[in-house]
Amino acid sequence: MALLPQSRAKMTSSIRIVIIDYPNALQSAVHGLKELFLIANKIIIDSQFDMQFTVGVAQSDSELGRNRQSDIVILPPNLDGHYYRAPKPEVLQFLHDAHNKGAILCSACAGAFILAKTGLLDNRPATTHWQLAEEFNFLYPKISLNVESLLINDGDIITAGGLMSWIDLGLEIVAQFTRPHIMRTLGKYLIVDTGKREQRYYGSFTPKFNHGNQRILQVQHYIQANYNQSLNISLLAGLACMTERTFLRQFTNATSLKPIKYIQKVRVQKACELLESTTQSFEQIALNIGYDDVNSFRKVFMTIIGLSPSAFKARFV
Repeated sequence: MALLPQSRAKMTSSIRIVIIDYPNALQSAVHGLKELFLIANKIIIDSQFDMQFTVGVAQSDSELGRNRQSDIVILPPNLDGHYYRAPKPEVLQFLHDAHNKGAILCSACAGAFILAKTGLLDNRPATTHWQLAEEFNFLYPKISLNVESLLINDGDIITAGGLMSWIDLGLEIVAQFTRPHIMRTLGKYLIVDTGKREQRYYGSFTPKFNHGNQRILQVQHYIQANYNQSLNISLLAGLACMTERTFLRQFTNATSLKPIKYIQKVRVQKACELLESTTQSFEQIALNIGYDDVNSFRKVFMTIIGLSPSAFKARFV
């Protein structure tokens, strides 16, 4: 009987994870991820599942070299500085080599910029922090960025969005390599939400004003001040002294949104602010921001935010 534990140890498979602790990486994520997988290991043992995570943290080139045989590589969020915009060639080569050998590459928040620099994300879906979306799209136009999603699992590459999304990333890895019930048990132990979440629950609409098109900027200022009034393409095109066709093209080029979608986002942002800061009912808010049809605005709200107004209020107020 004394030989049984040794026999089980020989049978247990190992998933090798390396966390790249690049300059100015978020240290709570670096160490938190390592501890998350160590806690998961205890739950895995209790669940009699023959697998364990082994976790290494690599800072220097030599440490990267010792972790070339990895199953998962994680790029944590960035705390400060600009390293994530211009990572060392050695790190990019390590990511290429690991991916070629079958490793799953993962990033959280600004870590996606390092992945994007490798070219491995070209023509692939990805997410990053919603406040970094404009810069990311400018630098990497070939990547299909979706900042509404908190996490995108594209098989061999997993990207997570927000600064604290490393927790969601860790849970996703645990669920993928063990069993969903082990991930849920881990979530209960950590007291974190393991239900489906999206980054758009937490985002806010910040219009793009620095595009250089003065006429479109004037229209944006008008929308910002008159979002609760009746707005249509004819009116807005007239304010810009353009034909409707020219206005649609220039507005979309300048703001990355069609006028109707832009107005919806402005109004939904105002609705979110009012839900959080007042006791007004959603019906009152809808009327105050320019919607006579409350049900129609409720559908627009749910499309943009991903939550019903009542669910939004329950989560954030």
